[in-house]
Amino acid sequence: MSSTHAILHAVHREWTGFRRPGRLIALAAAALTVIVLGLLYAFGNHTSCDGPCPGTVTGPDGSLVNDQFSFLHQDLGENGSITVRMTSMTGTITYPPPHHDRIVPGLVPWAKAGIIIKDGVRQGSSYAALMVTGSHGVRMQYDYRHDIAGSGGGVSARSPRWLRLTRSGDTVTGHESADGERWTEVGTARLPGLPGTVQVGLFATSPGDLTLRPAGLGGATEQVRWTQAGGVFDHVDVEGATAAAGRHGDLVGEANRTDWERKYQASGAVEKNGVITVTGSGDIGPTGAENGARPVERTLGGLAFALLVVLVVAARLTTSAFRREATGGMPVTRAELAAKAVVLAAVTFVTGLLAVGVTVPVGAAILKGNGIPVHGVSALTGARVVVGTAAVLALSAVLALALGALLRRAWAAVAVAVLTVALPYAAASTPLFPDDVSEWLLRVTPAAGFATQQTLVAYPQVVAHYAPSTGYFPLPWWAGAGVLGVYAAVLLGLALRRRLESPVPHCPPEGAALHCPPEGAARPSSAPR
Repeated sequence: MSSTHAILHAVHREWTGFRRPGRLIALAAAALTVIVLGLLYAFGNHTSCDGPCPGTVTGPDGSLVNDQFSFLHQDLGENGSITVRMTSMTGTITYPPPHHDRIVPGLVPWAKAGIIIKDGVRQGSSYAALMVTGSHGVRMQYDYRHDIAGSGGGVSARSPRWLRLTRSGDTVTGHESADGERWTEVGTARLPGLPGTVQVGLFATSPGDLTLRPAGLGGATEQVRWTQAGGVFDHVDVEGATAAAGRHGDLVGEANRTDWERKYQASGAVEKNGVITVTGSGDIGPTGAENGARPVERTLGGLAFALLVVLVVAARLTTSAFRREATGGMPVTRAELAAKAVVLAAVTFVTGLLAVGVTVPVGAAILKGNGIPVHGVSALTGARVVVGTAAVLALSAVLALALGALLRRAWAAVAVAVLTVALPYAAASTPLFPDDVSEWLLRVTPAAGFATQQTLVAYPQVVAHYAPSTGYFPLPWWAGAGVLGVYAAVLLGLALRRRLESPVPHCPPEGAALHCPPEGAARPSSAPR
């Protein structure tokens, strides 16, 4: 019998033995739990607003974005520029820590004020902007995802900032200057499909003030407070304007709904004696969790239960074979153990593929139907989430099987697997431990493999709580899967090597042949363990 045929025969034999009702029911229950809990989560989330809910804002590439600011603008043709001097930037932060009992002056790090060229005033339209920020100096940003750093520092009457945006067809170039004479290029943006006439002008906006509230055993939950920022400009010069109708003030997105705006400082633009003050709130950039948007992997709340079932089934699969050996039955050979790993990995992978493949697209569709914005993913990323999560379940099963072969006790193998795979994954998914502890757990334990399900992207220009409890894994998906794969491979290798060192039980020439390897089959070495 050839080695290939022998391997296939062993796999077929293990598949036949694996199809016991208890195992199949357990895996089916795991899959159904993932599906049912995922759909219950989707059906249980609805948008609720005072009046009509604002629509979802998407950028030029179809991704969810924030686009809310005050805009004083006018028409600009295919070739032209805007040059301004910015002399001041101030802001307001409502009810910050520690006492949350007063409104204070100040700017959040990514408050923005400057100049912008935009395809109209529709939210989500293409743009390029040059700005001064609260703590990150001059930046050029375009089409929501892109950010280019200019010089550092702030702005004041003694140290004004000159800003210039130049349009040439679909290309917009940003320059900055300290004196209006010597200019330094900040960056260039290409905006495909920019129409012949665009809007150019001054803008201001300010995202929420993010603070963290202690929770659990050192974890943290997010709190966001409303803020406002304003920029003061003069020496406004626009070249290439297509009409002489003058400037128009608009609020892109919602504004002037807070008590502060209604009673003290409305968002908008005020022009007096050649000096223009633009005040606004919101943000222009990629969206985070502040508008209630959900990543598609949030529908996989039942994955932890499915993982626990898989670990138990895998550990019991090997320990039951060793119980047979201990009672005088046929010994567990290396080929048998390898065949068990192949069958278990394949069945678990298919089970996970079906469960996740149903839950993710259906759950996302239900959320969208209920008015909940969902972060869009490409077809390739969606496939990676489904296939990668199924592969992680399969690798976790192989890891538990190997632990069962090494420890020979189901309870011990399950306990170790839960402590190294399930518990770190569950703990890091909640704000229980400090962020650095959760990140460490998801770097060095097998639970790192669940990074395959992450779709959220961390943007440096967006203030957010980038932690495992909010869906951000410390390793990229391929590295996390690699960590789990190494653990599974090493443990399975140790288990197979131990099988080679196991003694051969005494087999009488006749009478007990049912408990002995067939004639000519490979036997383990008789070397002691």
